[in-house]
Amino acid sequence: MPVNDIIHVSLMFFVVYLLVSSTSNAEGFEIESQDVRRSEFPDNFLFGTAVSSYQVEGGYLEDGKGLSNWDVFTHIPGNIKNNENGDDADDDYHLFLEDAEIAQSLGVNAYRFSISWARILPRGSFGEVNPGGIKFYNKIIDNLLLRGIEPFLTIHHFDLPQELEDRYGAWLSPLMQDDFLLLAKTCFKSFGGRVKYWTTINEPNVFAEMSYVRGLYPPAHCSPPFGNCSVGNADIEPLIVVHNMLLAHGKAVKLYRERFQSKQGGSIGLVVQSHMYEPLRDVESDRQAVNRALAFTGGWVLDPLVFGDYPPEMRQYHRSELPRFSSEETEYMKGSIDFIGLNHYSTLYAKDCIHSPCVLGGDHFIRGFTFTTGERDGTLIGEPTGVERFYVVPRGMEKIVDHVSKRYNNMPIYVTENGYCPPLTEAAPNLLHDVNRVHFYNGYLAALARAIRHLNKQTLEEISFAVLKIRKGLENYNRTNRNRRLAEKREQLRTACIS
Repeated sequence: MPVNDIIHVSLMFFVVYLLVSSTSNAEGFEIESQDVRRSEFPDNFLFGTAVSSYQVEGGYLEDGKGLSNWDVFTHIPGNIKNNENGDDADDDYHLFLEDAEIAQSLGVNAYRFSISWARILPRGSFGEVNPGGIKFYNKIIDNLLLRGIEPFLTIHHFDLPQELEDRYGAWLSPLMQDDFLLLAKTCFKSFGGRVKYWTTINEPNVFAEMSYVRGLYPPAHCSPPFGNCSVGNADIEPLIVVHNMLLAHGKAVKLYRERFQSKQGGSIGLVVQSHMYEPLRDVESDRQAVNRALAFTGGWVLDPLVFGDYPPEMRQYHRSELPRFSSEETEYMKGSIDFIGLNHYSTLYAKDCIHSPCVLGGDHFIRGFTFTTGERDGTLIGEPTGVERFYVVPRGMEKIVDHVSKRYNNMPIYVTENGYCPPLTEAAPNLLHDVNRVHFYNGYLAALARAIRHLNKQTLEEISFAVLKIRKGLENYNRTNRNRRLAEKREQLRTACIS
């Protein structure tokens, strides 16, 4: 479970925060790569590392921590390859000072990490705050700041107290909204004076996909054709889960803005995952499929937080199962992010399933009636990696940043994840020298640099256009005033002549 690398960009009109994972790929690695220089990025471009709690902490029952959903799930034989689990993981619970020292030695100055819900509130709202958990995260934050490293804190990254799952079904229940609010409030009170960058929830769309469509994450719900679980409805449950997660986010942000933000001076957002998509065929229906694929992934989460409702692309094909926000909910949901957290790894082809036959669930609403694939006419869209459907396609970074910026009115963007995992066939010498990772970084960073230049140029053009409009308006105003004064003068002369 690799530790990841982060890169962060901050501009006057645009913010990007790029996270990249840390292992390497193999021979025959050909990507759209080019040399990329530090000077291509702003002076305030931050380099850092990132982790999530269950993947690195270990110490799964130490110092008052309760059982999480992942603790229980990974201890069930057959759920995880080789029956592995995160009981020890990277042992960050005991080695975090050493990890921070290593990070500092690399020259990083940003660190994204997440809270283990079961370490802070072992039983959720059914128990008390665990002082041992608060102490652990205080040590991390204080140590990072002493080293000049900025903490980026994610409140919830997939792991939650098992008791909440057992009592009411966790995110399938609206009760989870208030339990999350309690966690967020505890974090704001305990850490907010030192944490300036918050993300409430990591990837609600991925959590819904992996836990309630495909059934590969706890609580392992799914239904055909996506999987064969003992329980679940892949067409309905993901919609309910994401809805509850978004409302929980909205309530937490409302609390933060009303009680903490002005005093603590931080900003808050949410992280969404999105591939970029390209038409499988050069036909209009596949170009529309690209739009739906983007809307049914990133837009599914971000549109309600920016505009107050789900994407029109979803409403157009909505069934009664797609939830609706009440007027009160819309009020606190709309504009409930200070920035967008964007996780981007790869690009896929999209094929329309409304007018064409599709397989593998592409003809379902939950998939936006779109089939996505990494292959066209026997050729892969990019070099394969060790993760299914994650191909190396650097141009997608530029395209997805541009898409998100345009759809959400140039809102600040933190590209919070982008990573590379080597194929299982990777040869040891390649892993040792990490050559392909260097190529990967070059390709994706070059694409990111292009995106920044494009957005800067676009912003400058918009400013220039606005200045021209102002100048034109002043000219029209002056011309109107001059004509009016001339008319008054003529009238005065005419009146004098008559007299």
